[in-house]
Amino acid sequence: MKILLVIILLAVITVPASLLMLSNGTGLKLDPPVTTIGTLTPIQVQIENPHGVRHITAIIEQNGSRYTVFDSQEMPHRLLFWRRHAPPRVRKFQVGKQQTPALADGKARLIIEAQSNDLRGRTDSIETDVQIITQAPRISADGAQHYINQGGCELVVFTPSGYVTDSGVRVGKYSFRSFPHPAQQGLRFSLFAIPWDLAGDVVPVAYVRNPAGAEATARFWYKVFPKKFRSRDLPIDDVFLHRVVNQIDPGGSGDLLARFLRINGEMRRQNNQTLADLRLKTADHFLWAGPFLPLTNATVESSFADKRSYIYKGKKVDEQVHLGFDLAVTQHVPVPAANDGRVVLADKL
Repeated sequence: MKILLVIILLAVITVPASLLMLSNGTGLKLDPPVTTIGTLTPIQVQIENPHGVRHITAIIEQNGSRYTVFDSQEMPHRLLFWRRHAPPRVRKFQVGKQQTPALADGKARLIIEAQSNDLRGRTDSIETDVQIITQAPRISADGAQHYINQGGCELVVFTPSGYVTDSGVRVGKYSFRSFPHPAQQGLRFSLFAIPWDLAGDVVPVAYVRNPAGAEATARFWYKVFPKKFRSRDLPIDDVFLHRVVNQIDPGGSGDLLARFLRINGEMRRQNNQTLADLRLKTADHFLWAGPFLPLTNATVESSFADKRSYIYKGKKVDEQVHLGFDLAVTQHVPVPAANDGRVVLADKL
């Protein structure tokens, strides 16, 4: 009798313990990821648990409040769960302003919780920050006349409305961001360029958009004055290569022409990218005022957008576009600042 009691006691202890050990957690994944929620946004949750889940809940937290936006329950399996082999599944549902009117445009957090369908009933969750976006972006551009030189720039003012997180002017493949108008609240301006290589049929447009992917655009009156940029052959010889290559790449070795082509191509592209990236360090207001001062008694050595063909021993070996404006004066002449500003790079290029 005592042996039987011991066996029963062991069973009472070991069976639940074994069942607890067989219990699993739940793998959860939002696929595709969710970054924005609008009026009615589809959600897909990948669920992995060999015993299945008995309860899955979706919650949106915003401004200190919690809203249950999805709730689903299944029949619990607490004792015979170990016999189940549930495959991975995808649960689909929709959330948004339509079903939860209290949601407001702005930041929020989406929480998915799932409870394992086994003895332990462990709850696992995933969380992600989202933007609630229900207002479509809108934009109206100014009514001014914009005259622009090809290769030059112009400024346009526009009025954004609705939910907007990004705005500016788009010119072909180039985008130019906007900044708050310094004198009129609610307005923004964008200082944009008409690139030297812009196709004649490209139309600049002001745009606004939000993280939901919604975008609105507005055209404005403009006239571009085409400009013919200089093209020329630039003869180079061994004397030039020795002088220039060793000055720019003093520690290099190997064929001088190959080193020059690397400098003129790869290094030039890297330098152009360095200069382009400086736009990310710009201030959010104008640092300069009044006209820009020219360098006095200077000679223009190379103009902007010069197209150069490099000729070596009678053969064209390279072609590049010069995107600077080179001025030459006598040696050791001071170079004054053309206007007020802030130094963001001081290095060799």
